[in-house]
Amino acid sequence: MHKSTMPPSIGFLERAALRHPMRAHILALLALILITAIVAIAFALLIFVRPSSAAEPSRPAIAKQAENASTASAQRGKKLFTNDGCYECHGRVAQGGVGPRLGPDPLPLSFIQKYVRHPTGQMPPYTAKTVSDQDLADIYAFLKSLPESPKAKNIPLLND
Repeated sequence: MHKSTMPPSIGFLERAALRHPMRAHILALLALILITAIVAIAFALLIFVRPSSAAEPSRPAIAKQAENASTASAQRGKKLFTNDGCYECHGRVAQGGVGPRLGPDPLPLSFIQKYVRHPTGQMPPYTAKTVSDQDLADIYAFLKSLPESPKAKNIPLLND
């Protein structure tokens, strides 16, 4: 199209696309890549960033969690982790898989309880009828009991 025949209401990008049709495809592809990157970063932050101190529970909730944690059993938690199917996504020792790594340094119990009840990803929700607060405290005790992975420098096969 010649410049004099272009309608005056067409914006800069639209005029450029009329002159060079491949530019429209390139701009659309770049916009799609940018939006995908923003969504991926937002999802990663939602899943992997620990909650801030502003999201900490109230004092009575902390006392109840401490009570649950004190009576929690890591051995029972390991059994529940397997029986409730947690291992299917998070691995046998919570090392991660389809789901994120949960141990050996888990997020706070309050965050895990909130997320298990109302997950935002692919994880199905577990109501208190399905997995009680005591069951979650036991699973948390199991996650806390997991040993740290050895450092690469301490694995002889990796250092040969």
